[in-house]
Formats: sequence, structure tokens, C-alpha cells
Amino acid sequence: QLQLVESGGGLVQPGGSLRLSCAASGFTLDSYAIGWFRQAPGKEREGVSCISSSGGLTSSSSGGLTSYADSVKGRFTISRDNAKNTVYLQMNSLKPEDTAVYYCAADPSGYVCYPQPGEYDYWGQGTQVTVSS
Repeated sequence: QLQLVESGGGLVQPGGSLRLSCAASGFTLDSYAIGWFRQAPGKEREGVSCISSSGGLTSSSSGGLTSYADSVKGRFTISRDNAKNTVYLQMNSLKPEDTAVYYCAADPSGYVCYPQPGEYDYWGQGTQVTVSS
């Protein structure tokens, strides 16, 4: 049974940091593109970052090509630890507008990764991130 479980969310002050984890079970992450998405109440789900599969045509030597939304470039970093079957999202310099439920998702065809939610087949349940003073 393929599952993705997010963790690491919580309450943080503006300018603070959090590291989100996306742990996989039932499959190995290195052959999937993994995306991080977020959704605030009353708003559409938006892409935050993604990383392509390590075995895909667009993979880098470090384990995959990465992409970031303009709103998080320079502040967030996505990475993969295949030994732990986990993808991380390091979030620095957090802003109140980063407040949302954050989801990870997996795409089995992940030669490249996309910011559109419809490209991903498997989703976690989400973890709440609240940035407030």
C-alpha cells in the first residue's frame, strides 16, 4: 500500500524556519518525481517545489532536477534522502503568507517535475504550517 506521510509542521514566528518531511512507504521514492504543494483556506492548491526522479532523463547527479515557485525561491530548499526514503522541504525566512497546509505528492512518471497538482497520482494527508507572531 503506497503511502506518503508529511511531518514537521507547526507554529513559527516570522523569519523562523521549519523542515518538513515526506516519508514514503510501499514504494521507493528515487523513481518518482516528488512535489510539495500548499493550500490556504479558501484558496486553490499551489505548487511550492518539486524534484524529479533520480533515474529520469532530467535527473541531475545530485538526485534530480529541482524547481521552485517564485514566491519561495531563495528561502526554501527541496532535497531527497533515498536511504531514508524521504523527501524534505527546508523552509527558511518564513513569512505569514506561507501559512497553509503543506502536502507532498508523488508522480511515477517523474522524468521531469511539474507545479500542477493534476500531474501527481499519490498524496499525503498534509501538515499545518502557521507563521504568526
